[in-house]
Amino acid sequence: MEMLRLPPRIKILEALGAIADNRVKIVSDREAIVVSSEGDRSYKVYIDLEEKAAYSDDNGTKFRGYVGYPIVAVLMIKGVLPFDSKIAEALKGVKWRQLNEKYKSYAIVEDLLLRELKTRSIDPEYVKNYVSSTMSALARLGLRRKT
Repeated sequence: MEMLRLPPRIKILEALGAIADNRVKIVSDREAIVVSSEGDRSYKVYIDLEEKAAYSDDNGTKFRGYVGYPIVAVLMIKGVLPFDSKIAEALKGVKWRQLNEKYKSYAIVEDLLLRELKTRSIDPEYVKNYVSSTMSALARLGLRRKT
């Protein structure tokens, strides 16, 4: 099984948004369904922590080989990755695909969201530190692509 790469940092925030919007449904110990921010797609997620194996049919996992936000969201719900309810609540209702397609740059979208969160009294440095620590926790998991 090949190693899954770490996702772009914005995917940590996207996972928080999915949880805040109640778009994550745990189906069994190893399976979940995550609905897209537009509501027009759903992604099947499979995670086996004993095998350190994961899979999701989202584009990031399937085509780009990184841990997609649906996997990250499920790991947060399961308590494997840190979850921040304050940041999540502030990301409710974000139309991620719309933003990503409009700006075609995760860095620009992240910058926009950090500025928006600042207007809601959430320190951008706090958010950046949270994302960094979550990325480190994800790296320590060493997930491989389930085939």
